[in-house]
Amino acid sequence: MNAHVAPQAAAAGSPPKSSFSVERSTRLGTATMVFFAVSLGFSVSMPFWADASHLRLLTELACYFVMAQMWNLLAGYGGLVSIGQQAYIGIGGYALIVFANMLGINPFFSVLLCGFVAALLAMPISQVVFRLPGAAFAIGTWAVAEILRLVVANTTALGGGSGVSLVALKEFERSTRESVTFWISISASYASVLFVYLLLRSRFGLALTAIRDAEVASQSQGIDVKRTKFLVYLISAFGFGISGGLYFLSNLRISPDAAFGVSWSPLIIFMVIIGGVGTIEGPLLGAVLFFLLSKVFEDYGTWYLTALGLIAVIVTIWFPQGLWGFVAKRFDLHLFPVQRRLRLLRGPSGKP
Repeated sequence: MNAHVAPQAAAAGSPPKSSFSVERSTRLGTATMVFFAVSLGFSVSMPFWADASHLRLLTELACYFVMAQMWNLLAGYGGLVSIGQQAYIGIGGYALIVFANMLGINPFFSVLLCGFVAALLAMPISQVVFRLPGAAFAIGTWAVAEILRLVVANTTALGGGSGVSLVALKEFERSTRESVTFWISISASYASVLFVYLLLRSRFGLALTAIRDAEVASQSQGIDVKRTKFLVYLISAFGFGISGGLYFLSNLRISPDAAFGVSWSPLIIFMVIIGGVGTIEGPLLGAVLFFLLSKVFEDYGTWYLTALGLIAVIVTIWFPQGLWGFVAKRFDLHLFPVQRRLRLLRGPSGKP
């Protein structure tokens, strides 16, 4: 979409003035959208011909896509570095148990409700953690996740510390369950990317990045900093609630340690930092790399974590902006362009 800015007619005999075009779309961006649509159609067809084990693996990867995009939106664009977003993974997972097992609601529809529950609980939680400045905010989010873990672990109705199984899925055939779970996860992953892309191209996205880069200056220009941070926190919580519900819908069982465990944070941060924080493409690349590495090294015990840590150190040293951040800066390559570029159409001499 190009917005042409034309100058007012000059007085007779005066030299022509310059005119500019504000570019918001590129050919590469258009091609990416076409590929985006084609790949979505290809993914939707997979349950009709792909192996069930592949569907389960791609469902897990789709959950990682959503988590990485939501954390990147919160920290990479909103400047809110949280190490406790596993709180909303756990809330989403246990909301699924309550809706499906206890209330008898369709478990697939319950995944959407998981996001709303997470966003609803994020409202009072945000009022607490937003009072903590800087690094204290990050620690505070982790503390909230630990408190929720302990509360759930001591709640007998939710299975206590040993967890509980998603028995509501027994009424569905295995092939149906796996196919529908895959379709929901794929829809959530594509929707998260598209939503973040459109959000960042909006006025809200401009306000969000302005706050990240210069909060005081943004506030002086009339941006409601508190409201913007509050909304992006709720959006992130909603996305994590959806991904938590999906993850445990696929795994069929949940426990407090698996849902609220602190191990989620380094994995999510690894995806975003390795790929490139503050980009849409980076978290996608980081999620794929993490997924592949986890499958390659999962049989090597502690060496798995050692390999991830070593890769993180190397990338951080040599590519501080992440792998995609380096590519984007080096080659000016943006698959999802959210920048606004000013292009000169006609110079003072009347030539372009």
